[in-house]
Amino acid sequence: MPIAVGSQAPDFTLKSKTADGLKDIKLSDRFGKKQTVVLFFPLAFTGVCTQEMCDMTAGLGAYEKLGAEVIAISVDSPFAQEAWATANKITLTLVSDLNKETTKAYGVLFPGLAGIGDTSARAAFVIGKDGIVKYAEQTATPKDLPNFAAVQAALA
Repeated sequence: MPIAVGSQAPDFTLKSKTADGLKDIKLSDRFGKKQTVVLFFPLAFTGVCTQEMCDMTAGLGAYEKLGAEVIAISVDSPFAQEAWATANKITLTLVSDLNKETTKAYGVLFPGLAGIGDTSARAAFVIGKDGIVKYAEQTATPKDLPNFAAVQAALA
């Protein structure tokens, strides 16, 4: 069960692969500056995840106009995420939760996906500038997408 609306968002520092190498992405660096949409997705190189992140890349401007940054988290390595992003022209910030600590902290661990192991469930959180969760959703199945209209409404 995902963490509750109104609770303090668990902070994280996760790795992102950029052209300059590995970079630390820390959620609390945004506090006081921007709202943050945190998206959890199961695995890179899968159909639904690719469609979701390509659609998010195409719609990134709408989130920026609402004063928000989008961070997407999966249990893939940052190197796999980079290859996937490059192949699919995904430009939003992807971060690796390889050890699944952040996924567990947010309460969105999906056990035994397709018999291959535990992954992040598909989930969306809106974190206010104050670090408080304003919206939280875990989809019923990994094939379902979050309610992005509700995510944008929470940002407005």
